[in-house]
Amino acid sequence: EIEREENLKIANDYLNENKSKEGVQSTESGLQYRVITSIESGEPRETPTSHSRVKCHYEGKLVDGSVFDSSYQRENPATFSLEQVIPGWTEGLQLMSVGEKYEFTIPPQLGYGEVGVPGHIPGNSVLIFTVELLEIVD
Repeated sequence: EIEREENLKIANDYLNENKSKEGVQSTESGLQYRVITSIESGEPRETPTSHSRVKCHYEGKLVDGSVFDSSYQRENPATFSLEQVIPGWTEGLQLMSVGEKYEFTIPPQLGYGEVGVPGHIPGNSVLIFTVELLEIVD
C-alpha cells in the first residue's frame, strides 16, 4: 500500500515535469505524447480507429529507465486490436498515422492502474512507450 502511494507521488511529479518538455502535448484524459517521426505533409494520413487491428514496433519503460517490454528486442513487431490494450495505447495510436513514431507517457489511470502487473509493473506506474505504427491490418 505504501509503495503504491509513493509510486503515485513519483508518477504525478514525473507527469508534471514531462508535460513542460519541448514537443510534449497532453490530451484531456492525461495522456502525454511527443511526435518523434511524422509523415510528410501532403502524404495520405492513414489513422486507426478504436476497433482497428494494428502492427507496431514498440518499447515500454518505467520512469527509472528499465525496459519491461520491447518488440524491438524480440525483432518481431506486435499485431493487436486497439480494443485489447491499455487505454493509453487505444487513445494514443488513434493520434498516429501509419509510418509515424511517437513517445507516449501514460499516467497510471490509462495504464495498469493501482494494481499494476504483479511481479512485472508496480502499481501506479507511469509507462513510457516509444511506438512505431507500421500498418493498419484491418
